[in-house]
Amino acid sequence: MLFDWGDTLFHAPHAPAVIVAAARARGVTVSDDDARRMWDELWDAGKTPEELAKGRDLSPQAHRDVWTALFARADRVAPGVSHALYERVMDPASWVPFADTRPTLEALRRRGVKMGVVSNVPRDLRPVFALHGMADLVDAFTHSFEVGAEKPDPAIFRAACRALGVAPAETLMVGDHPEADGGAAKAGLRVYILPAEMDGDVRGLGRVVELVEGSL
Repeated sequence: MLFDWGDTLFHAPHAPAVIVAAARARGVTVSDDDARRMWDELWDAGKTPEELAKGRDLSPQAHRDVWTALFARADRVAPGVSHALYERVMDPASWVPFADTRPTLEALRRRGVKMGVVSNVPRDLRPVFALHGMADLVDAFTHSFEVGAEKPDPAIFRAACRALGVAPAETLMVGDHPEADGGAAKAGLRVYILPAEMDGDVRGLGRVVELVEGSL
């Protein structure tokens, strides 16, 4: 089984608070609700085909350049917010697991499922999982910047399957993005896209365990 990382296993819980604080430091008041709407707008824009096609996750510099350019929309509220967002939100070390991430990975581990993480990221995610005591729950990591391909390119999913030592046809890709993660289907994998709606901090990963149990 392969998992996406961002918005599937981990999330950035404090982005609106960063906007509020960065704006305040520049003498501008932004309400919590307005900050949330602003962040949702930016994050949704970052998932469009146009943004995904910019190669932002093939190197750390490309990642910085592309995301900072997108976040510049927030500078209309207070100049400099874009840089604060990038430095404090886009660092993988600042992200945290969803409440059901560990229970799901542990349940799959008990069932003998091989698990890998495949992600469009500009840096290694192993230290992030180690920080949260979950390094031993993932058998292989496949990063876009290492393989030179980004989701939805089938090449990154094939590389992830090779790293995990499994055939694409016997592998399930779990993610949140229909286009990016859905690209796994072109590589011969099965795909499960998590619902957009969440119950608080619970991502809905328990359904993945149910799918596995149904196939045993």
